[in-house]
Amino acid sequence: MALKREELAPALLCAAYFFCLLLCYYLLRPVREAFGISRGYENLPWLMTGTLIAMALASPLFAVFASRVPRRVFVPWTYRFFGVNIVVFCVLLLASSGAARTNIGYAFYIWLSVFNLFVVSVFWAVVADVFGPDRGRRAFAVAAVGGTLGAIAGAWASKHLSGTMKLDAPYLLLLAVVPLECACQCVRLLRRWFDERAGAPGDGRLARTAEPTGDPLAGLKLIAASPFLATIGLFMLLFTTAGTLLYMEQGRVIGAAFADEGDRRAAFATIDMWANIVTLLAQLFLAGRVMRVLGPRGALLILPLVYVGGFVALILAPVYGTMAVFQVARRGLHYAIDRPVRELLFAHLSADARYKSKTFIDTFVYRAGDMVGGWTPIAFKSLGLATTVVAPVAAGLSVVWLGVAALLGWLWARERPTAG
Repeated sequence: MALKREELAPALLCAAYFFCLLLCYYLLRPVREAFGISRGYENLPWLMTGTLIAMALASPLFAVFASRVPRRVFVPWTYRFFGVNIVVFCVLLLASSGAARTNIGYAFYIWLSVFNLFVVSVFWAVVADVFGPDRGRRAFAVAAVGGTLGAIAGAWASKHLSGTMKLDAPYLLLLAVVPLECACQCVRLLRRWFDERAGAPGDGRLARTAEPTGDPLAGLKLIAASPFLATIGLFMLLFTTAGTLLYMEQGRVIGAAFADEGDRRAAFATIDMWANIVTLLAQLFLAGRVMRVLGPRGALLILPLVYVGGFVALILAPVYGTMAVFQVARRGLHYAIDRPVRELLFAHLSADARYKSKTFIDTFVYRAGDMVGGWTPIAFKSLGLATTVVAPVAAGLSVVWLGVAALLGWLWARERPTAG
């Protein structure tokens, strides 16, 4: 569906906002991945466990912060807090070497795994605030394209700076602060535009929405009371568990293929770049058609089906080429179709649901799935089972996920008309 004239300016501003966020993240992502396998991919489950612990500490702190501070303040403050963190890591990495540098790299791995989920979750909550459920269908696609362009730019820059110019990791961190601050400025402009142009509900403009309540546990209470939100949480848990099983294999393959840290960063950045190119093509030429033909309910089924087919392909041909194609395809379709549709599920819900329930699901539940998926291959290995058993188990898990996706679509169709 085409944007209306009054929606164009905020939609483009949201696209610029997301461009900056993902440019920042994809400059840093290959640095994280290279640090993660610096002592072997077998350490990844420990890092995922550390990430889950960090998320368990960060999520309630963020919920308290969001309960006590207005959105116009806590959104940019969140981003600037992370910007200060990046500068601190830059200084620590410049001042360290050897084992100390590796340990700081592990801490950075955990930190970035927290950072990317919080900043993106907050972004989608802001977009849902501005556009609401109906306009969101049009605006989310524009915002997603902006993010994909930022991801491509960040991955290309990281690949070029790491592989061709051999720029050391701390300087990539320092560069990433610039787009993060630009994202803060986008938030400022977006909120100012919203405040100036928002009218009363029903006047045809974008309506002002209520702030989250003062109860920091409101998000958890909503999840416990709502089958719809609980099913979103289960959907996310299965998605991340299956994705992490594939991620572990990617770490093993690249760790074996590249010995140099810079070459590993460049290899990860190459996969990132191609995944985001596929995402952009899918956003431009596929996502709209899928939404028109299948609607949100049908679109929720696409990614689980891709996982089922991809893991079956790995069972039949467990080689690098199969893994790489699967990784690029699943990430492209996730960002082009699955993620915007999943964000649309929250658009009609309350501010507490968007800023507290959603943040908990997008952070803690997400990382819980990471931990389960990360430890599964290690558990199989300790039991004397071959690594080839991972793909059949993951394929079965993806079938379960497909059923949950169908249930979620049914619940969304039932609940949305009552949202008002």
